[in-house]
This record gives sequence, C-alpha cells and structure tokens, in this order.
Amino acid sequence: MKQTKFFMNMLTCLPFMLAVALCSCNKKSSPTTDPPPNGNTCIFLGVDTCKQNARTTLTINLNSVKQTIHSFGASDCWTTKYIGNWSNVSKKDQIADLLFSTDTSADGTPKGIGLSLWRFNIGAGSLEQGTASSIADEWRREECFQNADGTYNWSKQSGQQWFLQAAKQRKVSYTLGFSLSAPVHITQNGKAYNGSGGTVLNLQSGKMPDYAGFLAEVTKHFQFDYLSPINEPQWSWGTATGANQEGTQAVNSEMAELTKLTAQQLSGTNSKIVLGEAGTWEYLYGKNTDNRGDQINQFFSPASSNYIGNQANVARIISAHSYFTTCPDASMISMRQQVYNKMKQVDPQLEAWQTEFGILGDICGQYNGAPRNTGIDYGLYVARVLHHDLAVMNVSSWQWWLAVSPYNYSDALVYINDPSGVINVANCKNDGIVIDSKQLWAYGNFARFIRPGMKRVDISSDGSNDLQVMAATLMFTAYKNEADKKIVIVIVNPESKEKKLQLSLQGGSVTGNTLNQYTTDAANSLKKSVTSAADIRIPPKSVVTLTGGY
Repeated sequence: MKQTKFFMNMLTCLPFMLAVALCSCNKKSSPTTDPPPNGNTCIFLGVDTCKQNARTTLTINLNSVKQTIHSFGASDCWTTKYIGNWSNVSKKDQIADLLFSTDTSADGTPKGIGLSLWRFNIGAGSLEQGTASSIADEWRREECFQNADGTYNWSKQSGQQWFLQAAKQRKVSYTLGFSLSAPVHITQNGKAYNGSGGTVLNLQSGKMPDYAGFLAEVTKHFQFDYLSPINEPQWSWGTATGANQEGTQAVNSEMAELTKLTAQQLSGTNSKIVLGEAGTWEYLYGKNTDNRGDQINQFFSPASSNYIGNQANVARIISAHSYFTTCPDASMISMRQQVYNKMKQVDPQLEAWQTEFGILGDICGQYNGAPRNTGIDYGLYVARVLHHDLAVMNVSSWQWWLAVSPYNYSDALVYINDPSGVINVANCKNDGIVIDSKQLWAYGNFARFIRPGMKRVDISSDGSNDLQVMAATLMFTAYKNEADKKIVIVIVNPESKEKKLQLSLQGGSVTGNTLNQYTTDAANSLKKSVTSAADIRIPPKSVVTLTGGY
C-alpha cells in the first residue's frame, strides 16, 4: 500500500519535475529560477512560467578597475544671460536645484541631478554689437568682459554669473570656462564668427598673445578649474552675411600656439587647459580635413610639431563631442573603440572627455531635434549615448550642451515656456514657466550617483555580453567608491518588458543584501525604492540606478 502511494505521488509530481529539468540552469548557460510559489514542490509551473521567473545574474568584479570618473556637467550657454537676471529668485533657484542639488525629498527621491561640473561661456562681445553682430537671434549673442581698450568690466555676463554662483553654493566640484571666439575687437572681420568660409582662426595678425591674455585673465578672475580655448574648430561658422552663433574655425597649429601661450599666462595657478572640443569623435583618431583633425596624434604625440603634452598647465585630456556618431549601434561602438585604441597607442595616460551633447538633427529616423520632446524615449536615447561613452570610450567626464532652453528643440535639460505656458522664446527674457524633462532625469541616473573620484569596475552578465545585443536589450555599468565602500550600478532597459536580475559581487558582498533603487521611466523621475540584491526588477523602458554598500 505504501509503495502504491509512493508511485502515485511520483506520477503526480512528474510534470513539475520535467518542467524543472527543462528550465534548470547554471550560471554559465542560462539564468537562475525563482523557487515554486507557496513552497509546494508538486505544483506544475510549466516551461513558460519558469522562463518568466528567470533572473539574469549581473556579476561585478570589484578588483577589475577601468577609468576614474572626474565629473558630469552642462553649459550655461546663451540662455542664462537672461534667465539669470529674472527678478523671480524662486524660479531661478528651482532651475539651479534641478541642475545642481544633491538634496533629497522626504521619501529619499533626489531634488536634482547633482551636476559636478559647470561650463561657463566666455563671450566675445556680439551682444554689445546688437544687430551689427550679424547674429540674428539675440539669445545667441554674448557680452565680453574685455573692452576695446583692453580694460575689463567684470559686471558683464551678470545672468551667467548668477548661475555660476548658484553652482558653487550647491557645491558643484568643478568649473570650466570655454571660448567660441576671440573678442570682436581683435577678430579679422570684427565679428564673433568667421564668415570667410576658410579654415583659419578668426583673429587679426599678431593678436594671438592678446587672445591668450584675455582667456587667462578671465580664467584667473573666476578661478575656473579648467579652460577650453577652442570649440568645434572643424565647422565653418557663418557666411559673409551672417551666422547663427559665435564660433570660429581653427587649424591644429593655431590651436597648439594659443594653448601654449595661454598656459604660460596661467603659470602659478591651478587652472588646466583642456584641448580638443572636436565636432565629432572621428576627428580625434584619423580624420584630418584641412589640418583640423587627428588631434590625439597632433597634440599628444611627442613627435608632433603641435605637441602640448609637456605644458605645465595643460591637462592630459583630449575632448570631443558625441554629435552625429550615435547610430546605428555598430558605428557608435566601432568609432568609440577606435578612439580608445588610438589613445592607448599614443599616450596610455591620456583621458577622454565628452564635452558637448544634445539631440540635434535627424538621428537615423528615430529621434529629431525639432520639435521639443521631453518624454522617456528621448531620455532613454540620452542614457544609451552616456552608457557607450562611459563603457566603450572610457570617458572620465561627460558634459551636456544647453542646460536651459526656451526653444522648441530637444537639446536642453530644463525648458522654459513663456508665462502663459506656451513656447515663445521672445516672451521668456524676464519670466517663464520651468519645465523638467526625461533627458534631465535620465542624465541624473548617472550624474547624481556617480560622484567625482569613483572608479568604474567590470560588470558582466551571464547572458550575452555582445555590445550590439546589449545596446538593444540591456545596458549596464558599475562603479565603486573605495573610501566609503559604496557601489553604484546604472542599468538602461530600452525594451517594453520588465527585466529580472540578481547581483553578485566578486571581491566583496552587498551589505545587508539590499540596494536603494532609483527609477526613471514614463511615470517616475529618480523615484526611490528599496530592493533585494537577489531580486531586482527593472521596469520596461527605464533607466535604473542601484546604490548600496559592500
């Protein structure tokens, strides 16, 4: 009788045993599975249910260190000269908090994205010229601290100075001054752009020392940690009849000369020059149209006549912009691999900074600069670019273009509508309505938690680690703070389905086996929750940051 009952029980359990056998797994081949519910080992789950409960293991190797993170930043360009002079201080503080704050709400959700670097645009004087500047949009003109007689007026750019002080008050770690053009009174054409269509710097003959002196004086006055003297030298700025903004072309030899002269003037300070700001990554490792590219070799190979790596106030950093290099995935990955390999070949100690990005133009038919889009799809796109710049290029700093914008365009973090609530640029000079975006908060999944000095460490999946597959399914990077034993993991899920994960640490263990989770998706912006390291749920179409101790 006992034997009959035994065989009957075996037959009852056989379907479940077969199901478990079919979906049993090990770490090398496929994900682990949840235990059967209610502790009943004889409930028939079936293969499909087993797959639904499967979890992918993310393994962090704390001893395999990649780059050290320097900062995450954005620029004050164009708009803060007006917004910084609004009479409504509470609205200005609202913007500053969104960009710079590391405070949290009562439930632990961050109030802002905690930028750690702030870019200050050193104007060339087109704003004082008015319509004579031939820059049609007054928002894109800038004041200049230097007068035509060489004296300085430090009250200029007051709106930008308000945001600079707001950043410092909120303990932003670094400031960087960047120049788009020499002061108009020393340019060839008296404009803040080169409309000749040529390739050279828009500067009067013999005035290179004057431009260097101007940049050094502004840097010293504001005690900028970094100075970027030339921006996107590969592009032609304007025509004989006008331009959209300040800017100038420059060849490599001019960039090197200006850098050396400025470095000499910065002697005795702690300020460092960061050179490059190439229009795209490809100008760093090969493309050298009109002697305005191949910048890794040109500036950091000792054999080059344009070598600047031996200058005391020049950082061993090469910078470029991620525009126009983000699709398709294969090209995005390949280009970043080539830049990284070139850096290691020329100077293994050289760092890369991504110093300007926003959503511009038509991006493979998936995203477009116009009209303005503040939704999660654009936030996910920003996170995708961030992930690849950090994980493939190994950048140590990543910086956004327009921090604030009133335009009907998708290249900002914070947007301003006019007081009535509509997009009307002209009506935003004195007041407006502050609007956040998913670009802001998706960026915050990185900037708010990956703090200066943290080290990126190796993280792998028990599934495919093919870069192109990951770009379409699940992207992840990990970081550690050795001083206080903290870990940060940023996960990007571009798919419309939940992902189930568990975390494993090599070289340590997760404190308490629990993690704080901060989720940005269509409904949430860095919303805080708590999760088990053994059961992590990543919502569909989301960016998630996990933090904890180890």
